[in-house]
Amino acid sequence: MLFRKRKQPRYPRRPPLPIIRRRLPMRYQMKHQFGVRDLAFLQTMHALTGAPLSEGNHVTILKNGVEIFPPMLAAIRAAKKTINLEFYIYWDGEIGRAFAEALAERARAGVQVKVILDAVGSAPMSRSLIDFMTRNGIDLEWYHPLRWYTLSRFNHRTHRKLLIVDGEVGFSGGVGIADNWLGNADSKDHWRETVAGVEGPVVTQMQFAFLDNWVKSRGELLTGLDYFPQVERRGPHLTQVIKSSPTEGSSAVKLLYIVSIVSATHSIYISNAYFVPDRDTIRALEGAVRRGVDVRVIVPGEFTDVPLVRQASRMHYELLLRRGIRIFEYQPTMMHAKTMVVDGYWSTIGSSNFDDRSFRINDEVNVNVYDDEIARQMEAMFFHDLAQSNEITLRHWFRRPRLARVKEKLADLLKPQL
Repeated sequence: MLFRKRKQPRYPRRPPLPIIRRRLPMRYQMKHQFGVRDLAFLQTMHALTGAPLSEGNHVTILKNGVEIFPPMLAAIRAAKKTINLEFYIYWDGEIGRAFAEALAERARAGVQVKVILDAVGSAPMSRSLIDFMTRNGIDLEWYHPLRWYTLSRFNHRTHRKLLIVDGEVGFSGGVGIADNWLGNADSKDHWRETVAGVEGPVVTQMQFAFLDNWVKSRGELLTGLDYFPQVERRGPHLTQVIKSSPTEGSSAVKLLYIVSIVSATHSIYISNAYFVPDRDTIRALEGAVRRGVDVRVIVPGEFTDVPLVRQASRMHYELLLRRGIRIFEYQPTMMHAKTMVVDGYWSTIGSSNFDDRSFRINDEVNVNVYDDEIARQMEAMFFHDLAQSNEITLRHWFRRPRLARVKEKLADLLKPQL
């Protein structure tokens, strides 16, 4: 029998497609070796996050809109050369218009005003307010707008909150530019918030964090003394600014939390709007409790802007409570602050939540302060909030309705994206 020779294809066959594997989150392990007051802690925090420690700064802790917005607007109105602003949320309203008018006035006076707004978080901003800002010379850039060719990065948002004026004065925390943050946490519509106002050499690090996303969005380098002046000492505070982004590989903000928790010897006080800890942070908190550390966490109660995240957070309550971590739900309004103070010395104030989204997906920024007096202020605020919170106990927890348990389990399925 004759066999015909198989005809060769005109073009080479395409190789089989590779198997796509989901990238697993980085796991971190660390043993308790030193405290937050030790030189080893300073050196480790610097080495692992890449953020240098800066001496000679003056840090002011600002609580709620009544204390946060006036100094921010005053700094804008006093600007002489540059204003850089990056926010996840900028909405219309009383405070949104106040910021737009202040920025526009300075832009008309010749100040270089550059603004980055997240295309998702600030999507509700009206066309009229956008036109007002651009018409008055404000250089506005949208971070990761939705386009057919950018779908792969659409889930990557800038969650940073930054205002830097003349490269010498900066503000960062959890606040958004919206009327939800007005007032003094005095109603359910006025949220509880904390922001750090900073003057001194460390503001250069805040400016670099803004430049990071300005280059990604616009491709324009901001250079020279107008943006990076030589800043003299302004105060006694040892400070560093931690910026985190998924494009950098490891999560600087997760490392920030892990290193400080593992180093605690006396107390850890956390306030966080979205507390959905992963395996590593739960292990670190559990280890702290075993060392005799007082670990307390304040989270939102009934008033929350994202009920789904609250349900996912509550899914972990039993596990945390059994490990000795005390949980308190804030009652007056939405608890939106993202702060932690350890051993009455080390404090962090920033944009980062205690969840997978901040650890792996979003761009974040935190201000770390190494100072007894600042820590005392942070602890005083924490215990004031604690007095307005309800503690969750295991006995209370087991009595929750069956429907609540179902919601928690469903929300937990979406944990990686929350």
